[in-house]
Amino acid sequence: MTPFVKAFFDPATFTVSYVVREPHGKACAIIDSVLDFDHASGRTNTESADKIIAYVQAEELNVEWILESHVHADHLSAAPYIQEKVGGKIGIGDHITIVQDTFGKVFNEGTEFQRDGSQFDSLFKEGDSFMIGQMRGDVLHTPGHTPACLTYVIGDAAFVGDTLFMPDFGTARCDFPGGSSETLYNSIQKILALPDETRIFVGHDYKAPGRDEYAWETTVGEQKALNIHVGAGKSIEDFVSMRDARDATLAMPRLILPSLQVNMRAGQMPPADEQGDVFLKIPVNKL
Repeated sequence: MTPFVKAFFDPATFTVSYVVREPHGKACAIIDSVLDFDHASGRTNTESADKIIAYVQAEELNVEWILESHVHADHLSAAPYIQEKVGGKIGIGDHITIVQDTFGKVFNEGTEFQRDGSQFDSLFKEGDSFMIGQMRGDVLHTPGHTPACLTYVIGDAAFVGDTLFMPDFGTARCDFPGGSSETLYNSIQKILALPDETRIFVGHDYKAPGRDEYAWETTVGEQKALNIHVGAGKSIEDFVSMRDARDATLAMPRLILPSLQVNMRAGQMPPADEQGDVFLKIPVNKL
């Protein structure tokens, strides 16, 4: 089955969100939504999410799933806002509990913060499947960037989150807590084992040097042949050496601290205080 895929690119965070719909029906899923956040002012807005909602409503689609490929470190999820407007169940990988335990400690969340994934409606593990109307989705656990990363294979389309980028940009960083370049390499091999014609939809694009346009769709065959980090049969030893050296030069994402606090809660803000005010924490020397 070939699902219809509508992409929504957010230039502020270089994130690509997707609406995946049945080719001959009205059921759909939304993958990796964005809640706009201005770090300097601490203000949120829903412009990016509203574009997705407007499309869903104009096409009269039935949102069955709001899927997260992982706990994003570079943007806030709009999953609960979208769920309130158009419905759908929020899903993520079951290894979210590892991420919650790790960052629950980083942000000193205390015992009131549940670390069992219960903020989400569904927790997926390797080999699980789910339905979008008459269209089946299959789950690959593809950790390395984070412990909870998933690839959603829906018909002939694979949504890989941050695991792979476009072939001319390479692969995800692995230096976050719980990340591993060796694990990422092995996860990528699972994706590259899909049929060559499988469409791959990436979670971000940053325009590789020499490319003037943003892009987010490629294929398994193109990744196998051309990916600058893992293509053309590169060995795990070469990949780990390259990835670890490269990661050592990278700064933390601009929105990592607010993003993690919100996204490990399925897109919900931390609980408000007695006056109804919400605060995000800035841990010092923790990352």
